[in-house]
Amino acid sequence: MGSLKSHISAEPVAKVITCKAAVAYGPEEPLVVEEVRVDPPQRMEVRIRVLFTSICHTDLSAWQGQNEDQRMYPRILGHEASGLVESVGEGVREFEVGDHVVPIFNGECGECDYCRSEKTNLCEKYRVNPFRGTMVNDGKCRFSTKDGKPIYHFLNTSTFSEYTVLDSACLVKIDQNAPLRTMTLLSCGVSTGLGAVWNTANVQRGESVAVFGLGAVGLAVVEGARTRGASRIIGVDINPEKRIKGEAVGITDFINPKDVDKPLHQKIKEMTGGGVDYSFECAGNLDVLREAFSSTHDGWGLTVILGIHPTPRLLPLHPMELFDGRRIVGSVFGDFKGKSQLPHFAHQCMKGEVKLDEFITHEMPFGKINEALQLLIDGKSLRCLLHL
Repeated sequence: MGSLKSHISAEPVAKVITCKAAVAYGPEEPLVVEEVRVDPPQRMEVRIRVLFTSICHTDLSAWQGQNEDQRMYPRILGHEASGLVESVGEGVREFEVGDHVVPIFNGECGECDYCRSEKTNLCEKYRVNPFRGTMVNDGKCRFSTKDGKPIYHFLNTSTFSEYTVLDSACLVKIDQNAPLRTMTLLSCGVSTGLGAVWNTANVQRGESVAVFGLGAVGLAVVEGARTRGASRIIGVDINPEKRIKGEAVGITDFINPKDVDKPLHQKIKEMTGGGVDYSFECAGNLDVLREAFSSTHDGWGLTVILGIHPTPRLLPLHPMELFDGRRIVGSVFGDFKGKSQLPHFAHQCMKGEVKLDEFITHEMPFGKINEALQLLIDGKSLRCLLHL
């Protein structure tokens, strides 16, 4: 991997860089791959050379403009990537030029009450915030068009660019021997799904799981349940093609809701003798969430929400249903504290404890990013890895 350092200069570069980026100019408008200007990092910021990036459903929903309050243009999307440190700003001590790094949309400053708490992986200052489009330091953009117009940031990361600037709190240094190609997946999808099993639910050997939605996050849940020794892993998806990939990763049963002649939760309760111990909602659909909650076992069932839900609809639950002992909780980034815990997780992946290659279904040059978006829209890809 040492040859990758040839992509960057040997010393920090304190000047504006011109590079290629995919810019969103409006809801569902094709991304425009064009030259942009990337400013040098300011205090406690880092500029990185992105070598690999991929597209997540969160990028897709932002591109589609599903939430009007989050719309801002022009904007550089993307939050799943890996690369090398190109230069560091004033005050940065933990990173050096050439370090192998993974961006994280849910930052960790390590100093606030939230970061010091063992009860949350959120950070007071650098937590995930889809409504912010500028840097935390000064409220300004580090991207601009060739004629000087600001380009907004996305989820603390903006990885659809050959170079990007991040707060150092939103960057994780990983082992120099880690394969950056697969480490890209730790930025979001795999960490989110697998962490929901390991950290949020803490699934134990012999317990049962139902996963609603077998996209990349859902299959990461399956992988997490497999590694924990779950006795039964039920995959649920309306796309029959997801069965093959699900079985390859570890599902023991597959249900297509279109093929069931009774309420889905009733089917699952019949299959499991009362319901699963844990259900994971990975579809971002409130009707699916209702079924996921109802499919868990009376007395102790836990439902973990991982899907991104558009407004304005609210939870489809009556408060008294929670008096039956079943619980429901959300999970951000799989409850991983990114900077503290991701380096160890990367080592686990390097040792083969977690299978990452299964999640990469397509690979393309960065210039074909719109084709990669369409693959995700059509349900044909889990992760399309883009090479920059």
